[in-house]
Amino acid sequence: MDYNKIKEAAQGYEGQMTKFLRDLVRIPGESADEKGHIDRIAEEMRAVGFDKVDIDPMGNVLGYMGTGKTLIGYDAHIDTVGVGNRDNWEFDPYEGFESDTEIGGRGTSDQLGGIVSAVYGAKIMKDLGMLNDTYQVVVTGTVQEEDCDGLCWQYIINEGKVRPEFVVSTEPTDGGIYRGQRGRMEIRVDVQGVSCHGSAPERGDNAIYKMADILQDVRALNENDAEEGTEVKGLVKMLDEAYNKEWKEARFLGRGTITTSEIFFTSPSRCAVADSCSVSLDRRMTAGETWESCLDEIRALPSVQKYGDDVKVSMYNYERPSYTGLVYPIECYFPTWVIPEDHEVTKALEEAYKGLYGDSRIGTAETVEMRKVRPLTDKWTFSTNGVSIMGRNGIPCIGFGPGAEAQAHAPNEKTWKADLVCCAAVYAALPACYCK
Repeated sequence: MDYNKIKEAAQGYEGQMTKFLRDLVRIPGESADEKGHIDRIAEEMRAVGFDKVDIDPMGNVLGYMGTGKTLIGYDAHIDTVGVGNRDNWEFDPYEGFESDTEIGGRGTSDQLGGIVSAVYGAKIMKDLGMLNDTYQVVVTGTVQEEDCDGLCWQYIINEGKVRPEFVVSTEPTDGGIYRGQRGRMEIRVDVQGVSCHGSAPERGDNAIYKMADILQDVRALNENDAEEGTEVKGLVKMLDEAYNKEWKEARFLGRGTITTSEIFFTSPSRCAVADSCSVSLDRRMTAGETWESCLDEIRALPSVQKYGDDVKVSMYNYERPSYTGLVYPIECYFPTWVIPEDHEVTKALEEAYKGLYGDSRIGTAETVEMRKVRPLTDKWTFSTNGVSIMGRNGIPCIGFGPGAEAQAHAPNEKTWKADLVCCAAVYAALPACYCK
């Protein structure tokens, strides 16, 4: 394989990739409203010579290149979050900006840049005659990830019957290769009480006071140690082999966390005792934790036990229609996943990267120093579609994508042209490294 030719080809497409990304930025595309993005991506795929382009009933776009027997996937979610307070932006988030080295605008790092590099990575494979009867690639532009990570791939795998041998997530990785992430789930705790007139609160049973006790235990779960005498042992216990057989990968991914994200109540009036109180809990999970273990952990808290049947602990469901109107219900559970450091997919992506760019992360003058101090192969802080691809379905998944994780959901979001080029080159080289 001629790595120099691949690099030259990728560099030659910098201008076209920049234009494609800026076109996408100009089209608003929040979750469940991505049609404009999907149509523009399908147009680009057809223009650069994809062999087949499909838009499925959920609204995901799938572009195929080649006809080989081994299917390799490249995934990019193409929905974005909103812009938030426009006063925090120094430029129009949908017009964006372009300099010699950067492209700004909502979604440039998270993660419209990923679909751009993946489309042109596939084009480079075709340009350089790298496609043969060994492998076929599918590039997916997927919807609703910002709302419900992995829902799109549950549909693609289970309903579309598309199951690649492995998938590259093109979420931003700051020039690194990411082999896992913590999982997450959305938990709801409901507490019942009895209302009465506020002038005589002793006649009622205040649900807010009950919830206050429970929240102190939730806080302890996040902050406590795991020493023998600690009643509510902290989540840090999962880094200890005495509590977790997967403690080594847990230490790699980082400990789980829990926090209260929302609170609700009901009361007949401001002059009455509250008769119900509910909270939402954001639970981040490390290796070795499951949705069952996380729910049982809340149910076992001393305050939850104290209030017995007045407390219900459950998991949220997601049932929002996609932009096509399709509803595909799923639990709000997004499993932890991690691929071994010696897995053949990990080694193939490292081989492709090192053959093109060496042993450390590369970047621009602005980014290279902070990137080089980090290991080439690492993990994400946030969650990706890998929660479904590998977490629910066991398909090996690995991450390499343009942009920076810290730019995600932030005002003045930007990415770097050099990242688009680098990722397109690595994507083009990877299948040959894996299938040789």
